[in-house]
Amino acid sequence: MDELTGYAVSETLVKHSRFIAELLPCTSQSEARELLKSQKAKYSDASHVVHAFVIGPSAEIRGMSDDGEPSGTAARPVLDVLCGKNCTNALLTVTRYFGGTLLGTGGLVKAYTDAAKAVIEKAERLGAFSELIEKTRFSFTASYAAYEKLRHIMKEFRLFDIAERFESAVSVSGEIESVELQKFSDALRNASGGAVLLRR
Repeated sequence: MDELTGYAVSETLVKHSRFIAELLPCTSQSEARELLKSQKAKYSDASHVVHAFVIGPSAEIRGMSDDGEPSGTAARPVLDVLCGKNCTNALLTVTRYFGGTLLGTGGLVKAYTDAAKAVIEKAERLGAFSELIEKTRFSFTASYAAYEKLRHIMKEFRLFDIAERFESAVSVSGEIESVELQKFSDALRNASGGAVLLRR
């Protein structure tokens, strides 16, 4: 399973209707709602802003809206394309500017499917997908003397979003691959003679 980590946009033209497809990374339903709100504000003059999203470790959280297009002609095809990619943490919006020619239900399904496929292909070319890694948040506090030793250990692990605060002691927080958490915890404890304990 891949997760979306970058942004991509693609535009297609069908009988003078413009379809602007965008892929945006998101990790929660509330984030998807916020992103959608800003997309609708950005394209307030558009005919429709159709969307679909997949979120969660196994893409178990899904949502979609036809935004006024005939039911089943827009969001369902977009969601099907997203699910077919076997990806997660992605919001796909397709903004339509009506070009004056009715496409009919079959034409709409094809137009929205093609728009969604085009932006996913673009995202793949841009390297906007990466393998989904299950991560766990952690934090610990160490004395300045202990921290000097622990810095070398931290370099041996793949850590994400590290934040360090230097006050009376050093506070460190971040994320680590879940499978590495116990090994990391043991390494910190051993190197500090039991003084540093990992908090989750």
